[in-house]
Amino acid sequence: PLTSSMKSSIERLRTWDSRTQAHSSADRNLRQALNEMDKLKDKLALTDAVVEKAAYIYRKAMEKKLVRGRSIQGLVAACLYASCRNTETPRTLDDVAKGINIRRKDVARCYRLIFRELELKMPVVDPVKGVSRIASIAELSEKSKRKAVAILEQAKKIGMVAGKDPMGIAAAALYLACISTGEIKSQKDISIASGVTEVTIRNRCAGLRKMMQN
Repeated sequence: PLTSSMKSSIERLRTWDSRTQAHSSADRNLRQALNEMDKLKDKLALTDAVVEKAAYIYRKAMEKKLVRGRSIQGLVAACLYASCRNTETPRTLDDVAKGINIRRKDVARCYRLIFRELELKMPVVDPVKGVSRIASIAELSEKSKRKAVAILEQAKKIGMVAGKDPMGIAAAALYLACISTGEIKSQKDISIASGVTEVTIRNRCAGLRKMMQN
């Protein structure tokens, strides 16, 4: 039979072993997450600062045990999206979801979770910043870009921008700007360039049109 001192030694070893396994499992998880972030950094042309912030948010999620039972890719995408919003880097949920090849709604669900549980504070992103990016991808003229910025400045003055997805309202302003300048671009073209659905663009256009008519 085992003596009491041997029993306690074995118990200590078991505890130490389980802690080591848990620690190495957390390390593996973090390494995998950082690898995924590196891949997305290149795909989405993100800065080091954005990725570093995302890694910080991911570590906080690990500390809160939000990783358990959830896909690493979903949380990585959510942390990167949160970091983009925090640093005012114009990337949509669609951009991030496509980059990591998972469904948009899975990224959105993980984002809502970390936003709530980590009590993240997000700055209000100026939609004017999204105009340049969308215009560049859609190959729009400077004239249409300037018109879109003018529409957004007018919308900001009357409080139409607050609480709206910045990329959605930027895309709508660009679509209306193209109509105004005679540049031929469809809603689908703007949707593809912005990562915003055509339905969202139509909805935002309705509000902006009313404003422009008044």
